[in-house]
Amino acid sequence: MKGFGEGAAEVAVPASGVSGAGSAASGEAGLRADAADAAGTAAAVRYDAVRYDAAETIGTCLDGATTCRELAAFLVRHRVCEAAAVELLPEDVPDVAAVADVPDLAAVPDVTNPPDPPHPPDPPDRPGSPDRPGAPAAGRGGPLLRAATAGRPELLPPHAPRDMCSAAVPLTARGRRYGELIAVRTGGAFTAEEADVLRYAAQLAAVHLGHARRHEAVRAAAANLQRALLAEPGRPHANLDIATHYLPAGGAQAGGDLVGGDWVETVRLHFGRTLLVMGDVMGHGLDAAVDMSAYRSLLRYVASTDLPPHRVLRRLDAAAADDGKRRPATCLLARVDPARGAVSLVSAGHLPPVVFGPDGRGRLLELPVGPPLGTGIGGYEATTCALAPGETLVMFTDGLVERRREDIDVSLARLAGLALPPGAAARDTLDFILDHLDAQHAEDDVAVLAARIHRNPPDQDPTL
Repeated sequence: MKGFGEGAAEVAVPASGVSGAGSAASGEAGLRADAADAAGTAAAVRYDAVRYDAAETIGTCLDGATTCRELAAFLVRHRVCEAAAVELLPEDVPDVAAVADVPDLAAVPDVTNPPDPPHPPDPPDRPGSPDRPGAPAAGRGGPLLRAATAGRPELLPPHAPRDMCSAAVPLTARGRRYGELIAVRTGGAFTAEEADVLRYAAQLAAVHLGHARRHEAVRAAAANLQRALLAEPGRPHANLDIATHYLPAGGAQAGGDLVGGDWVETVRLHFGRTLLVMGDVMGHGLDAAVDMSAYRSLLRYVASTDLPPHRVLRRLDAAAADDGKRRPATCLLARVDPARGAVSLVSAGHLPPVVFGPDGRGRLLELPVGPPLGTGIGGYEATTCALAPGETLVMFTDGLVERRREDIDVSLARLAGLALPPGAAARDTLDFILDHLDAQHAEDDVAVLAARIHRNPPDQDPTL
């Protein structure tokens, strides 16, 4: 294998052209010095280019697995080694001691491929054996798991021949250890320059692994908080069939990459009426989830006074503006009155709802749109529409319909143009919409509500 830094510019030394033995010797010595300087300069230029490429290609995103793949690929691409593996600890641990020797690589489990039968125990005098005093244990802080490989897999442990030249570099940064980098090659040992590249790339990757794990910790905390705050909506009256669903950005299958401030709520009012609420706090993350909880709690309190929907929004807007710390939020209120077959709607910067008829065809409701909550501007206007028992009202946040580089009118028309199964119940309607709009892969979080008036049995009070 042609090692890192080899192939530097060579300078030819002429055999003649300098008169005199002393002058010839002096001239040759000068040429050799110039050649050495040129070779050193070329090596330095290459070394700087390699470090620059490492900074550009390792840690391109806040994903630890991607960073590991980038680290392994970088070392093989620059021929520092013929095979590379990145082993990670389940959790980062304090870097209490530097790793001075190669650990027992055969003990490192491979989670990307089925493991081969274990090798027999190494003799105690083998370098890196756990039986040798002072040798680092592969399981310090937990078992190492293989996160990424590159190059020739047959050279990597536990398949590696025993005559390979290998190096183990700890992935440490800012006093924390995240795992280990294993580099394997045939031929001679690693040069000082190659060892320096290994250390630099490992530390750079460790810094980005720390960023990725801190990002994941914050995202997980925000997700847990939002799950705690996103309690089931209040129980509506018996004369209303309701179904709700929430998906974080990235969908449930991807684990939800972005936690947002979407929320759904229902509030029981007097005389068999129910207030339906769809809200969306601007932004993502922990702050958006906290503000979502504040808006939701305030709305429950204001709505319990049975004010008209436009006055409820006016109160929410004024309270959020007076607080001065809340993020703006859009909100759509729908007060459903099954006894009169009507729904009163008011919007604070929110997308309009869609009503699907008994035949499964949808229509987009047109209503005045006021400013988002928190601006202190106010000026909300309610619109009343008919809602027959066979019709289904669908309220949603923008994540359900919006697509990148697409006009919002086109997005809304796609939803309204869906042909639902005739007579579908609220839950069936919701499932049909989520499936046909591919909500599992939405770029923003999604909250959606479907409500349908249904007639009560003769012996049941509709206000219960």
